[in-house]
Amino acid sequence: MNKPKVAFVCVHNSARSQMAEALAKKFASDVFDSFSAGTETKPQINQDAVRLIKAHYGIDMEATQHSKLLTDLPPIDIVIKMGCNVVCPYLPSRHTEDWGLDDPTGKSDAEFLAIIAQIEEKVKNLADLIRNNEL
Repeated sequence: MNKPKVAFVCVHNSARSQMAEALAKKFASDVFDSFSAGTETKPQINQDAVRLIKAHYGIDMEATQHSKLLTDLPPIDIVIKMGCNVVCPYLPSRHTEDWGLDDPTGKSDAEFLAIIAQIEEKVKNLADLIRNNEL
């Protein structure tokens, strides 16, 4: 059976969606394929996100990821909106949910790490739902 394709989307594809893609690849690659994208791109991934994910998980996001547009994605089965606080991007899919996470850009490491912990927990929960055929 093909693994479902999950897209983590936000406006800039720079912090939350990139961290979700990295953590999903680490914790759920056996359950689903992970992608991230936005309606706009940034020249580089948020440097606080890069630094903290590397320090806490040993993942170098800059080596394996870059900011992408929604149009760069393959057909997606599950869309996870990170919490846009504006009109969220739309992608056709069989399931969509909004995780409603605050954007940690420009905030303290403690606030960034709190968002990272929420993303890790939600990624693991998502993997369980998919594994148990609940999504």
